[in-house]
Amino acid sequence: MPPRTLAQLGLTARGGREVQVSCLAVDSRQVSPGCLFAALPGSNAHGIEFLDYALEMGAGAVLTDPRGAALARDEIEATGIPVVVTEDPRGALAAAAALWFGVQPEVMVAVTGTNGKTSVATFTRQIWTALGLNAINVGTTGIEGAWTAPLAHTTPEPITLHRALAQAARAGVTHAAMEASSHGLDQRRLDGVHLTAAAFTNFTQDHLDYHDSFDAYFAAKAGLFSRVLPEEGWAVINTDDPKGIEMRQIARSRGQNVLNVGHAEGCELRLLGQRFDATGQDLRLSWEGVVHQLRLPLIGGFQAENVLVAAGLAIASGEPAEAVFSVLPQLTTVRGRMQHVATRDNGAAVFVDYAHTPDALKTALTALRPHVMGRLVVVFGAGGDRDRSKRPLMGRAAADHADMAIVTDDNPRSEDPAAIRSMVMEGCPEAIEVGDRAEAILRGIDALGPGDALLIAGKGHETGQVVGADIFPFDDAEQASVAVAALDGRGL
Repeated sequence: MPPRTLAQLGLTARGGREVQVSCLAVDSRQVSPGCLFAALPGSNAHGIEFLDYALEMGAGAVLTDPRGAALARDEIEATGIPVVVTEDPRGALAAAAALWFGVQPEVMVAVTGTNGKTSVATFTRQIWTALGLNAINVGTTGIEGAWTAPLAHTTPEPITLHRALAQAARAGVTHAAMEASSHGLDQRRLDGVHLTAAAFTNFTQDHLDYHDSFDAYFAAKAGLFSRVLPEEGWAVINTDDPKGIEMRQIARSRGQNVLNVGHAEGCELRLLGQRFDATGQDLRLSWEGVVHQLRLPLIGGFQAENVLVAAGLAIASGEPAEAVFSVLPQLTTVRGRMQHVATRDNGAAVFVDYAHTPDALKTALTALRPHVMGRLVVVFGAGGDRDRSKRPLMGRAAADHADMAIVTDDNPRSEDPAAIRSMVMEGCPEAIEVGDRAEAILRGIDALGPGDALLIAGKGHETGQVVGADIFPFDDAEQASVAVAALDGRGL
């Protein structure tokens, strides 16, 4: 990219000093001569602590907050480096990154909520693609669709995000659906994205290791409508969730157009009924009072809500409703989301799902139940270095909604795996404890009789298990296939 002045990036240095910058960086190790180094406050350290190294690497200017400027006063005065000081350096960086890269797909939508973000974003991309549009989804599973790339975070930091969006747009992508995580919203990572529409799925317990309270967690998600989505944008709200009503009020207070999705009368996109079988479900829905019936090849009642939110986003972004409904039967399972990964010779099915919160586990189990004639078995655990209060609640969800539960390791990270399992089992003392995840999956599959089903919950699409500082290769879907082949005497 050609050099830009601070003014061209919407920034003003102290004293009105002007300077051209050659690149943007939040990591001092990625600074090159002439770079604008964004020294941001963090949960463990302030980015300004790395200013000396950034200066050694040739930083041409620094963006920070008042605290950062105060901490680095001596270095700033000694070097004379231009410094941009703002109360909201993350928001300033997001806006600057959008200006720096200059282009993004013409139609951008985003979805927030505790559960369902990946499914909604992926389904939205699938709908657009089926309608002949060049589309991508951006989030937990990386960038998928007409242009692909891996991502380290659900909502990438602004420089990474806008670089990817610009590359996608230049590759011909016209439509993009993003997951908006609470972390990403709280840290202003989406603030430079030009949204046409945004959606809200639901709100339950998660991420209280990061957010101070439920109110702070909700406020972070509400930022998608109170700050990021423009006043002329469309808000697609799942009003079945109690917090959906509050989110709708926030959208309306901004003057945004609202498309209500749910079971209640008054919803423009209303779910009237569902009928389940072993391979999917039939839906009866209405759009602005006109009834439609269609087939979804997806397992789990909650998938209908995700599909309707995705359909709402597609409609809100300009696609004809009738065309959107016509392609819904073409939707395919999202990787790691209620994904059917294996079937035993006796007909028992094995599913993998990313459910890693109490509500998500309850939802997954209750949604799977109508598709299962026999027993419902679950293998699950809880992650280390995350919200500890949800662990016994996850155990309770398994105890209440599964016929057999096996508690195993998820991603223990730096914590003692046995201690994590013990906390989970406080909620389901009758569960079987098997620390080794591969063995737990094998034992769960071995327990399946005709008509039974196994849900392997927690890790979904992930292909590694985090133990300590190491990531060991581990894929629930692959492990399930191996176990079924071994138990049923098949070759791989």
